[in-house]
Amino acid sequence: MMNRVLLVGRLTKDPDLRYTPNGVAVATFSLAVNRTYTNQQGEREADFINCVIWRKQAENVANFLKKGSLAGVDGRLQTRNYEGQDGKRVYVTEVVAENVQFLEPRSSAGEQRGSFNPQPSGAGFGNQGSQNPFGQSGNNGNNAGFTRNDDPFANVGQPIDISDDDLPF
Repeated sequence: MMNRVLLVGRLTKDPDLRYTPNGVAVATFSLAVNRTYTNQQGEREADFINCVIWRKQAENVANFLKKGSLAGVDGRLQTRNYEGQDGKRVYVTEVVAENVQFLEPRSSAGEQRGSFNPQPSGAGFGNQGSQNPFGQSGNNGNNAGFTRNDDPFANVGQPIDISDDDLPF
């Protein structure tokens, strides 16, 4: 038997991060996933799919995704039930995410969606702000040592000058 779900869509609202009484993080969010066809008016419809993710990935989702973020979800479909306030049985079907991929760069404050920002501000390699590796600075103008000539693919197809001392073996 197989139960596998793969989705790509945009968050309909900011993720809701909570903690169980035992301190386990759980985040819930909803993805708007476009259908592959259009309706009779020529408009593309979407499905709104509830997702839940646990532990460290839940914290990452809550910290790095927000309403409108493009995300890929890999998980399984699960139906659970509970007794509602009116005493009736309530059934909930949701995707229990095992992996969530952030499919677009994280936007800094004041930047437009889709602008290039290779990593969150302050994450790794010193404080480079919204500096990208090709020398185009974002809001702070900090060059952090990168120039346009640092493109690692600039000399594709040409021999590389490397000494034996640089090799790890």
